[in-house]
Amino acid sequence: MENVEYIIVGDGYAALFSAHQLIRNNKSFVVFSEGKKSASQVSAGIINPVVLKKFTTFWKAQEQIDFLKQSVKEIEEYTGENYLIDAPIHRIFHDENEQQLWHKKSEKDELIHFLDKNFDHLDTVKNDFHTGKVNQSARLKVSAFFAGLFNFLDNWNLIVKEKFDYAEVDVQNSIYKNYKFKNIIFCEGIGVKENPFFSDIPLQPNKGHNIKVKLSKAIPENITIKKKHFLFPVENRLYFYGGTYDREQLHDDIDESAVEQLKNGLAEFYPHDFEIKEINLGFRPTVKDRRPIVGRHPEHQNLYVFNGLGARGILNGCYFSKSLYDFIEHSIPLHEEVSLERFL
Repeated sequence: MENVEYIIVGDGYAALFSAHQLIRNNKSFVVFSEGKKSASQVSAGIINPVVLKKFTTFWKAQEQIDFLKQSVKEIEEYTGENYLIDAPIHRIFHDENEQQLWHKKSEKDELIHFLDKNFDHLDTVKNDFHTGKVNQSARLKVSAFFAGLFNFLDNWNLIVKEKFDYAEVDVQNSIYKNYKFKNIIFCEGIGVKENPFFSDIPLQPNKGHNIKVKLSKAIPENITIKKKHFLFPVENRLYFYGGTYDREQLHDDIDESAVEQLKNGLAEFYPHDFEIKEINLGFRPTVKDRRPIVGRHPEHQNLYVFNGLGARGILNGCYFSKSLYDFIEHSIPLHEEVSLERFL
């Protein structure tokens, strides 16, 4: 029997940022990863403090940005790589009204540090009304982040590459197979629907498609372009464009209508030839009130859930992993806005 303080179940942002909290606090743990690509692993990796449809910000945006920067530096200490890319978002304006709205919003206290007052004009793409830059926005090197973290966990024998079997959990004696544990944190995204302990949490799957394209004319390397969706360079001279949102077509197959939406969206501002090389899809775990779900099982005091990160998986996963850790280890209450108890 192996003694561990924590078992983490999952392989997305919630799981890996939770693992980071345990690493930095010298806690013993293992991560159970089935090896499937989660929605996190095919995500854009956008770090954005602004809702770019309405030019507003969101709850704890600055705190989450600051905490992510600190956490990435800590992760670099044991993986040897900084996974942040300084590539600010440039939002293409549709018309002069959007320009004026941006400028007006940039004067507000909650947005003054995010909305740049100076407009830019980009080469290669159509931006007749220029673009607005989102200060403090960036990207995460998604593929490198997951490869680096999983490699670290693998090298230290902290990862178990198999599907977690709920029937093997002996909650009363805190035993799972050959592990004696103190706590289990379930970070399973949409997969939590199969979890008998937390299957009733109110998650709404949101299906997202993105494409990787070959562009006939390159765009600037050090920015992220946003109109309907995000466009930026990735590996192998390809570019990421996406992603879509769909709560209706929830089958596991590619939706041609979503791919068409992406093709049309890109062609709207990229007036050159491009070729689709890859199509990806994933299911974001979203919550109606747009807050994560974090907390302890109402009956089993050693079981926890960390889910519902939605489209802000990086910021939510990083910031609230610390909130969950402090709740478990130091009995610091969770924010009412994210606590599981709001649904009990």
